[in-house]
Amino acid sequence: MSQTFRPVRPPARLVTVVVAALAVLLTVAGCTGDTVTGQAKSNLWDPDNVGGLPLTDGPSGLRADAGDPAGDVAYTNNGPEDRLAMLAVDDLTDYWKDHFDTDLDGTFRPVDHYASYDSRDPNGPELCGENGFQSPNAFFCYPMDLMAWDRGVLIPTGRKYFGDASIAGLIAHEYGHAVQRMAHLTDRSTPTLVAEQQADCFGGTYLRWVAEGKSTRFELNTGEGLTKVLAGVIAVRDPVWDEEHAEMVTEGHGTALDRVTAVQRGFVEGIGACARIDLDEIDARRGDLPILLQSDPAGAPQSGDIPLDAATMKVLTTQLATQFALDPAPAVSMTAPAAPCPDAQPTLGASYCPTSNTITLDLAALQRLGAAADLEQGVLVQGDNTAMSLVVSRYMLALQHQHGAKLDDATASLRTACLTGYAERHMVDPKEMPKGDSITLSAGDMDEAVAGLLNNGLAASDVNGQTVPAGFARVSAFRAGLLDDSPDACFTRFPSPTTETKTNG
Repeated sequence: MSQTFRPVRPPARLVTVVVAALAVLLTVAGCTGDTVTGQAKSNLWDPDNVGGLPLTDGPSGLRADAGDPAGDVAYTNNGPEDRLAMLAVDDLTDYWKDHFDTDLDGTFRPVDHYASYDSRDPNGPELCGENGFQSPNAFFCYPMDLMAWDRGVLIPTGRKYFGDASIAGLIAHEYGHAVQRMAHLTDRSTPTLVAEQQADCFGGTYLRWVAEGKSTRFELNTGEGLTKVLAGVIAVRDPVWDEEHAEMVTEGHGTALDRVTAVQRGFVEGIGACARIDLDEIDARRGDLPILLQSDPAGAPQSGDIPLDAATMKVLTTQLATQFALDPAPAVSMTAPAAPCPDAQPTLGASYCPTSNTITLDLAALQRLGAAADLEQGVLVQGDNTAMSLVVSRYMLALQHQHGAKLDDATASLRTACLTGYAERHMVDPKEMPKGDSITLSAGDMDEAVAGLLNNGLAASDVNGQTVPAGFARVSAFRAGLLDDSPDACFTRFPSPTTETKTNG
């Protein structure tokens, strides 16, 4: 985020994000808070459903009866990592044999060659013209019709932190690149972003097939299992680019929101939607969200982080009061802990009490939640908007309270995420901000918000700090709000029996 009165900070160091970064991640998706369930309102937005499928718990990963892989892997050490990856390849071959002709032109032909390597070994094989030493990766090499992966670092760390299903998702992305060429969707002139988004999307179609129980090798629950897979997708997002790297807007792999959106689009809409992804489609869903860090008058890129102190919180809550014009506006206390509230439990970092119409902020907790951190610090991604989006979400509870909406169920948690997305989308253009001090989003803020939604779910929690089990649903609700023209859409999408129709946003 940026603030009109803050001094310029030194530029943030760009971090090249590769799949190897999984090795330094801590457990992510298993760290969510308490969960609640709810009653169905519609299939897609029902808290008990995930992208139209029932919310499920239980096992995720390799089936006990998966058997042995059918294909041969060059340079293999015959270990469990190569077995897992090759079983994923076999599974994807079966999937695409049955689904390619339904939605795509061209002819499906299984990938011919497979190879593994150990990125810790300087004497490993040369694959697709490169030695894989110190380059943990997975890739499809079109000229050689070769699928390859690193069994030394990539596969073991992915399994450890995100589970076996994440490896199937990883291979699904690479197989998606092979499918692109078979379907004549991409060539050398295709922007990298389009090719990567299509591959992410194709991976999402396969993940749905697995979640539907149609795979004979893998299984995937739509709660924690799918949340972990999405966390793995975020782990390999692009770094936050500055204006010096403007070409990466179209030649990168995509932001966290880009990548999760593409996977979710495939999961919900299917193969045909993936084939239609192009720059126009990506630009439309990005809208005016900032992608590049702006430069200060001296030409240095700004860091995008602001101090999470009392002054900043006063500006933020005053800005929200102006935007939503609540009558009366909630009182804001910065004296933690929150006073006892008869109709709500406290939430870590920021709490809302309907009876007193008071938001209580715990600055120390917010500073911990929003401390700038990334893969090198062992977290998915974290920054000021991890905390700021939580504060915004408590203000959105005040908005719902004024509308008479129920605040303590699963529907309320998703409605809160949706309204938080709506509020943050209107913190982009400085011209839309109130006069005086104001806060606007900067590049990287959406990554921080989405990671927070998957990690702790606090910005998608109800008045008691409870969230829904599916990170997929939390992100979907937030993203829907980002695209809405009015907060009314969130109330319609996630209705409450006592919700009024009038809004003040």
